[in-house]
Amino acid sequence: MRSTAIAPSQVAGAPWGRLPAPGRRQKIARVVIMASQGDGAAAWIEQNMDVGKVTGTKFAGGSSWSSAYIYSTSSGRQLFVKTAMGRDPEAMFRGEAEGLKAMHATHTIRVPEVFHYGALPSPPGGGALRGSGSFIVMEYLNLRGRCDQTELGRQLARMHLAEPQHEHAAQFGFFCDNTIGGTPQPNPWTDDWVEFFREHRLRHQLRLAGNSRLNQLAEPLLKPGALETFFQGITVRPSVLHGDLWSGNIAAVEGQPAIFDPATYFGHHEAEWGMSWCAGFGGAFWAAYHELVPREQGFEARADLYELYHKLNHFNLFGSGYLGDCERLLSRLVKKLK
Repeated sequence: MRSTAIAPSQVAGAPWGRLPAPGRRQKIARVVIMASQGDGAAAWIEQNMDVGKVTGTKFAGGSSWSSAYIYSTSSGRQLFVKTAMGRDPEAMFRGEAEGLKAMHATHTIRVPEVFHYGALPSPPGGGALRGSGSFIVMEYLNLRGRCDQTELGRQLARMHLAEPQHEHAAQFGFFCDNTIGGTPQPNPWTDDWVEFFREHRLRHQLRLAGNSRLNQLAEPLLKPGALETFFQGITVRPSVLHGDLWSGNIAAVEGQPAIFDPATYFGHHEAEWGMSWCAGFGGAFWAAYHELVPREQGFEARADLYELYHKLNHFNLFGSGYLGDCERLLSRLVKKLK
């Protein structure tokens, strides 16, 4: 049960929704102090939104790279604002903004509406921080508790079935690179899903890991024609994906499902389930989802493939505690090639 009106991951301002280790909290305190020196987000809100004056801000938590606030206005409207010092808006918030907009455009599941992201003004006196901060303004959602699993399954199925409406609609990738947790996630447009997943998901994470044992285990899987065997007999079309769907990024708004803190791209809909090991999806969820999006042959083998991407990312983010999972998944997948 949540004691605040926003979910933990929205508070943290990162897809993982985890507060940093105690040793990193001093850094957060410095971020909050620096953000208070000049409120570019409030200035933008007052100049560009019909909500009156910003009458108050409430600190809502933070991660090592951003701080989150609830802004109150004289109209009674509340807004959710994240700020980041030391990162420009393109690197820090564009991926989140574009991801939320892409999911919002499907007119299916509830996501926070994005109003703006941009650069913070230089702090008084300028100095090393000049031009080095950014912010994002979005809809404040009163997130409370767990949503109905059946409705969550239906809404996610409808989101995955929605036809992409953009100039790259037949391709896999995204409008920009983004992050998965704190890890860069490259999203170049390509016509070939298997190539995209091999090069920009698995090989990318393995390159970041730099672990000789993992690279050795993965070698047979990354050879030309190997991954293709997992997709025989099915047609993969691009779906908009949340990209980091676990329990910390799912909640209820007025009883309806809502998702947030995305790592969005257009990909195979089954890739959405790579984090299902910590999402808490039950039988009612899967029954509702597969009623609209039937399970295809090879689903279980591909589930290991998609989990591998996220386990590799966890290894890169959190260390050796995930090494065994990565090794087991790689060994199991390679055996299925034979």
